[in-house]
Amino acid sequence: MERVTMHQFKHIVLAIIACFFFAGAWPQVPLAGIKTKMMLTAIQLPPGFTIALYADDVPGARAMALSPAGVLYVGTRQNGRVYAVLDTNGDKRADKVIAIADGLRMPNGVAFRDGDLYVAEVGRILRFRQIESRLDQPLTPEVIYDRYPGEMRHGSKFIRFGPDGRLYVPVGAPCNACLIDDQVFATITRINRDGSGFAIFAHGVRNSMGFDWHPRTGELWFTDNGRAGLGDDLPPDELNRAGVAGLHFGFPHCHGGTVADPQFGNARSCEQFTQPAAALAPGVVASGMRFYTGRMFPETYHNQIFIAEHGSWDRVEKTGHRVTSVILGGDRVVSYTPFARGWLAGDVAWGRPVDVEVMGDGSLLVSDDQNGVIYRIAYAPPHAQDQ
Repeated sequence: MERVTMHQFKHIVLAIIACFFFAGAWPQVPLAGIKTKMMLTAIQLPPGFTIALYADDVPGARAMALSPAGVLYVGTRQNGRVYAVLDTNGDKRADKVIAIADGLRMPNGVAFRDGDLYVAEVGRILRFRQIESRLDQPLTPEVIYDRYPGEMRHGSKFIRFGPDGRLYVPVGAPCNACLIDDQVFATITRINRDGSGFAIFAHGVRNSMGFDWHPRTGELWFTDNGRAGLGDDLPPDELNRAGVAGLHFGFPHCHGGTVADPQFGNARSCEQFTQPAAALAPGVVASGMRFYTGRMFPETYHNQIFIAEHGSWDRVEKTGHRVTSVILGGDRVVSYTPFARGWLAGDVAWGRPVDVEVMGDGSLLVSDDQNGVIYRIAYAPPHAQDQ
């Protein structure tokens, strides 16, 4: 039997959807959910892993934050909403999606702390007090900090609370590659929960869309997107490690640890900057990342890194559109390999992973803003699946 390509498979799926629609038998569920559920058969995972839809009606789903009560908060970019996603009956599938905020300016980042939800817009940080007691009617949010730049390019923000109790907020460069007088650009900053104590933690970071702290060492690890315009193969995206405050990671002078910028590289050499912990594939748009702290997955993955690679936008040959795993040996990267792939086959990209989040049961959630869905990746030993 001739093998069906991903391109052919896509059109077969769409044809089936069209038949349902025109026959008047369309199920009362979102179109994106039906299409995505059928196309999930194309996702390749290591043996023992499975993938399914966790939520299929979360338009523009991007950064995620999980509360101790199991409520998943999801930010967006273009549609200005923040969602609360709930599995109320414990069947490992969300059955309730609530838009808790609307009309915001690129509210990508979400973080939860002591009952309060923090949301990052382009130029400010909001706080929704005791959100889970008022999910259906949240209080008007407080503005705790409003002095971040308002530039839209690289303006969406991923936020998280660090082990020090402070909120970490990246500020992307407002350009592809440039020197900026305002030192807040191309940094990772941090503030206290009430918005006080602003400080720059790391410099020379072009556009970080994901970070987490090592479960044992407490060191910050973060992804960074490489500049465009140097061809398909340069520079690589980066995975960086910042054990202390004040480090400089090279932008705009040096990219990927070894690539001197054609305009700004003469001023300072790559050797003057902190080198990446790993050079990731070029142009993959490395985004959300987490250390895996669950117990469901095999021991190989414990305290290791998962990265959502959103997918290239300016390459001749597309890359990314996948979830990768990074295995560490101490503070050294041992391997960087695909973990979940299949959203991209040839020139067909039908999904774009944005963020990952570890659930209380150890499963891994993956958001996809192209389809407006969230996937759940689970593991059971192969022999257990056969029983």
